[in-house]
Amino acid sequence: MCKEEIALLLEQIRDSLAVVMERALVVKTVEDFTHSADGMMRLDSICMQLVTVGEAIKNIDKYTNKELFPRYPSIDWRSVMGLQDIIAHQYFNVDADIIFRIVKVNIPELLIVIDHIIADQKEESLKENTE
Repeated sequence: MCKEEIALLLEQIRDSLAVVMERALVVKTVEDFTHSADGMMRLDSICMQLVTVGEAIKNIDKYTNKELFPRYPSIDWRSVMGLQDIIAHQYFNVDADIIFRIVKVNIPELLIVIDHIIADQKEESLKENTE
């Protein structure tokens, strides 16, 4: 996987996180997920985006030989990747309370860090191209 592909994946991660935040705007309590068909569909769609994000992060981690994400220790990357496994493989064990907390607390933090990674990657590419 080349740097351009990693950059594209990072952009896709950012886009998916933005979708999660947009879909969660109307969710004020966990019951907004669990007490209506619309809420359950919203929860399902958010979980699908989280699976996509987790899988992309796993791929980037693999192709950077686990060297990129440790440079950004404010995020528990293992948990981000692990959430993908739980949602994808143990879907009936997904806890709406946990997803609610992740969406409201962790996703905004993750989005900020992904933006930093994208900026850092662009800066590194510019330096490489001028050397």
